Amino acid sequence: MTFRAPLTNHHADDTLCPADHKHTSSAKPLHPDCPGRAYTQAICSCGGWSMKQSIKVYVNESRRRHLATHTKD
Repeated sequence: MTFRAPLTNHHADDTLCPADHKHTSSAKPLHPDCPGRAYTQAICSCGGWSMKQSIKVYVNESRRRHLATHTKD
């Protein structure tokens, strides 16, 4: 079975930050209607792993490490 853990960006009010809302590496918005990315979240389809952090790169690295554990079965 192939598991997925897509990254999603969220505003401080917990609303989804659309993909067309681009940000600087420090999460400052480049889109005029965006209040800024407050956190990035990834939830694995296995149901046993999720992560929510303000640092997108950290979430992505952890997500990749977790997904790699599924191939070791």
